[in-house]
Amino acid sequence: MAVETLTFGCRLNAYEAAVIKSEAEKAGLDNAVIINTCAVTAEAVRQATQAVRRARRDNPAARIIVTGCAAQTEARRFGDMDEVDLVIGNHDKLSAASYAPMVLGTPLNDKVQVNDIMSVRETAGHLIEGMDGRARAFVQVQNGCDHRCTFCIIPFGRGPSRSVPMGVVVEQIKKLVGNGYGEVVLTGVDITSYGPDLPGTASLGRLVQAILRHVPDLPRLRISSIDSIEADDALYDAVASDRRLMPHMHLSLQSGDDLILKRMKRRHSRADALDIIAKLRALRPDMVFGADIIAGFPTEDAAMFANSLAIVSEADLTHLHVFSYSPRAGTPAARMPQVSTSIARERAALLRAAGQARFQSLCASRIGRIENVLVERGAVGRTEQYLPVSVPDAQVGELLALRITGMVEGRLVGDTLCQAA
Repeated sequence: MAVETLTFGCRLNAYEAAVIKSEAEKAGLDNAVIINTCAVTAEAVRQATQAVRRARRDNPAARIIVTGCAAQTEARRFGDMDEVDLVIGNHDKLSAASYAPMVLGTPLNDKVQVNDIMSVRETAGHLIEGMDGRARAFVQVQNGCDHRCTFCIIPFGRGPSRSVPMGVVVEQIKKLVGNGYGEVVLTGVDITSYGPDLPGTASLGRLVQAILRHVPDLPRLRISSIDSIEADDALYDAVASDRRLMPHMHLSLQSGDDLILKRMKRRHSRADALDIIAKLRALRPDMVFGADIIAGFPTEDAAMFANSLAIVSEADLTHLHVFSYSPRAGTPAARMPQVSTSIARERAALLRAAGQARFQSLCASRIGRIENVLVERGAVGRTEQYLPVSVPDAQVGELLALRITGMVEGRLVGDTLCQAA
């Protein structure tokens, strides 16, 4: 058995899984399962513990290694599991040296090898050849977070904000394009905080401009979730000037109610979010938006929830990630008056239904249009606006121009016209 990775959570974790596998194999590790955990909700941690037990059942002779955000924030919980052989912290998981004890059979005083993440000040730009045959690759440009939203445990799993130098990012993307990748997604924990820790005047917008300028053969560049209040002028300029930057932005919105946003310790208001969306749509009329929204945050009453529900239609949010609020021990929100779990779930269901209605409407609006579609695995492609399209007869990585003819089982369908320009 080689090294197998199981990954939970965000796009950054997906990128890091490729680095973890590469570094572990570089160290000489084999016959191992590495579980890269998420800590964003209590449910995510529960799923990780289940995965550990399942991995041991399915691979009784393998080494089981746990890492990721939950391993950083709840190290002893995983260390106390009999199924686990080693727990590695979130920073050290990306270093081959961390896997050496498992390779050499070196005795450990404690199988929990987790250091103080808050002392980390740099993020390495790990170069990877690709990501398991996907048409799209994620590139880490930033890690950590300096903000302290009252509901969020992630800063304690990721440490302070730190940026990958622009030159390293550009070289990584050049390599991926040379390997045939048609789309790159910039990812991190708080990518709009990119740059202040680097020399000069680096920012996310300047990074995007540098990528588009220095990698002319890159067909598509996409940005993962952003904290819109931090978007800089250079990012707006890139949206307006280069169509290779995809017209799909995912916003870290969290709520549509001003008082809840204050209690979350967010730095934007409802009006700020609507103004930023309007500004981006004015620059790029085909821009679509997704958003993270939490249902049932502590103290949220019916009127406050109504504001969150209303912003889905007011902002025309078509790609929603909805979470029922889950208290995380050690966060201020966990000490606030709680909304019942059943009400939070009911509100989450209403938000998802509203988002699905907007999504269906967007899909219907594309019927009859010609769309550029990047083909992924599983006979599915994605349009520039990140809409799924069935493409059963195409090869992974092809970029095709399709005339959209309808929608079946949640996916657009179309007729291939030609290779996309």
